[in-house]
Amino acid sequence: MTTTQLIQQIQTKKSFLCIGLDVDLEKIPPHLLASEDPIFEFNKAIIDATHDLCVSYKPNTAFYEAYGVKGWMALQRTIDYLNQNYPEQFTIADAKRGDIGNTSGRYAKAFFEDMAFDSVTVAPYMGKDSVEPFLEFEGKHTILLALTSNEGAFDFQTLTCDNQELYKKVIATSKGWKNSQQLMYVVGATKAEYLAEIRQIIPDSFLLVPGVGAQGGSLEEVWHYGKNDSVGLLVNSSRGIIYAASGLDFAEKAREEALKLQQEMAKLLA
Repeated sequence: MTTTQLIQQIQTKKSFLCIGLDVDLEKIPPHLLASEDPIFEFNKAIIDATHDLCVSYKPNTAFYEAYGVKGWMALQRTIDYLNQNYPEQFTIADAKRGDIGNTSGRYAKAFFEDMAFDSVTVAPYMGKDSVEPFLEFEGKHTILLALTSNEGAFDFQTLTCDNQELYKKVIATSKGWKNSQQLMYVVGATKAEYLAEIRQIIPDSFLLVPGVGAQGGSLEEVWHYGKNDSVGLLVNSSRGIIYAASGLDFAEKAREEALKLQQEMAKLLA
C-alpha cells in the first residue's frame, strides 16, 4: 500500500485509527477457547466489527510467538484474512526487528513477502545496515522506533549526543539512508509534547503513535503536536478496544470503543 492510498483511506473513513491485535488467551472471551483456533476467531470477530472505523491493524508478533507454531499459524491466518477481505487496511507487523544485513534481509522477506504485511517495526540501534535491507522492498514501509512510550525510554533515547538528543539524531540520520522515503516512525503518545520538535525533522513522514487509551496518551495532544498537511498519523489503541468486554458481545463492545475514537478523530479532521 502506498502512502497516497493510506491518506485516501483516512479521508474516506474520517479516521486515522490503528487497532492493535495483541491477543492474550488469558484475556479473550472464555467461550472462544473451545474453538480450534481461538486466536484467529477472536481476531476475525474484532476485524469484522471494526474494519470500517479504522485504517490499520497491528498485530504484535510477541503475542503470537508465545504460543509457538499454533500462534504463528493464527497470525498467518489473520493477515491472510485481512488481505483477502479488507485489502484497504494498512497492516503492520509489530515485530521490532533489527540485526545485521543478512539477518535483516531474512526478517524483511518473512514479513513482506511470505506473510505479505505492508510494514514492519524495526529497532535502529544497530544502524544503517540493519535497516536498509527492509527498505529494499518496493511498496513496503519500515517503521523505525524513534521515541517510545515506555518508562525506560529515558535511559537512552533522550540522552544528549553531540548537543542533540539521541532520538533526534537517529531520526535525522535515517533520512540519509537508501530509500528513506519508505520510512515511518514510532513516537509514543505519552511523549506528545516531543512531537512538535520531531515534526521539524520529518515534516512529511507518517508517525505511528501507540499509547492512546489504556496507557494514558491524549488523542487531542497527539493531533495538536503531531499532525501535518496530510494528517501523517496512525494512532494505535489495543487493549482499550479489543478487551472492552469478555462476554458473547465482545466484538460489539469493541466496535463501540473504536467508534468513540473514530468520532473524536472525525471531529479533529473536520
